[in-house]
Amino acid sequence: MFYFLCRSIVHGRHTITASPAHTLLHYRLQKHPSKLLFVEFISSNANHQNSFAVSYLINSCGLSLDSASRASKKVKFETPKNPDLVLSFLKNQGFSNSHISVLIRKLPSLLLSNPEKTFLPKFEFFYSKGVSSPDLVKILCLEPNILHSSLEERIIPCFGFLKDFLKSDGDVIASFKSQPRFLTGFIETHISYNVEFLQENGVPKSNIAALLLCNAHRFTRNPDFFKETVEQVKGMGFDPLKLSFCLAVHAFMAMSKSTWERKVNLYKKWGLSEDEIFEAFGRSPWFMTVSETKITKVMDFFVNEMGWKPSVISKHPLFITFSLEKRIIPRAAVFQFLLTKGLIESKHGKVGKLFNYPEKAFLEKYVNSYDEAPQLLKLYKEKLDPAKIKK
Repeated sequence: MFYFLCRSIVHGRHTITASPAHTLLHYRLQKHPSKLLFVEFISSNANHQNSFAVSYLINSCGLSLDSASRASKKVKFETPKNPDLVLSFLKNQGFSNSHISVLIRKLPSLLLSNPEKTFLPKFEFFYSKGVSSPDLVKILCLEPNILHSSLEERIIPCFGFLKDFLKSDGDVIASFKSQPRFLTGFIETHISYNVEFLQENGVPKSNIAALLLCNAHRFTRNPDFFKETVEQVKGMGFDPLKLSFCLAVHAFMAMSKSTWERKVNLYKKWGLSEDEIFEAFGRSPWFMTVSETKITKVMDFFVNEMGWKPSVISKHPLFITFSLEKRIIPRAAVFQFLLTKGLIESKHGKVGKLFNYPEKAFLEKYVNSYDEAPQLLKLYKEKLDPAKIKK
């Protein structure tokens, strides 16, 4: 279009209401018509470069036409020499065509890198720490900017920072898989500030490590928001020395204020008082992290199917987090059978243990230890998810 416009102005084939920039170009080309060839060359050459890049991105990297067109605006190359080296390196490291497509679509400038100089040292470092090739592929596809981050100034310091808390390379790798942004230097801002703030408030390293390992992404939140959340948790009476403090911080950051209020109102509709709700949250912060749909289904089962008072759930808030089909319904059937036979007491403590026990311990204590074990086991299996029943 630029080439056509230039020729049209110079040869006077069209009358154009031009912008000041176009008017200046018109004037200059009229005074120096010999420069028209130079303008034509620049425009034609730019179009050629763009067409080549788009074609390469489609045919060699698997991008769609739309993605390739956008990517070609961010990366310029005239020959396939360097891009071919990059793709060859990635394939040798276990990247499939679909992985490469994801990687290049997110960060097309990788095609201009020197893979032996820029990529190889990073791969060697990760392999030396025990990261498997498939895991590294997943991490890099999630956060390709890692390949542009400095090994000495970003990646190694991040790894060391996390290992100070998590102790083992394996746990550090697990946190990277949860939050790859750690490796791009994000740790220097949000994460380090948020971790330091928890320490200032007396949270033990071991509890911070547990949160880093399971919910590392929470530490990437804005420091002001993180600080506000920690203060809110302290205000509710949680002890910073206990793991529940970190879990409560996670729970608050996992939802918006409006979502929190909706869940509180939902529990109230099922008969729990506000004090009981906060009591349950204090016992197990996960009580407020499940979906509203899950809350409704579990409360409906216990209140309407089992005939329990809602207050039982406030005493055993973890019940809300269990799978209805794979744990609650099958074990409830066993509980009801034992109750009708007079083999178990309907006390909260007994009920809590029945639902809280791991599978093996549950079967040993509440199924196999009774003379009615064959009948109990049959009942239990009938109530389980059919896909989990071994024929």
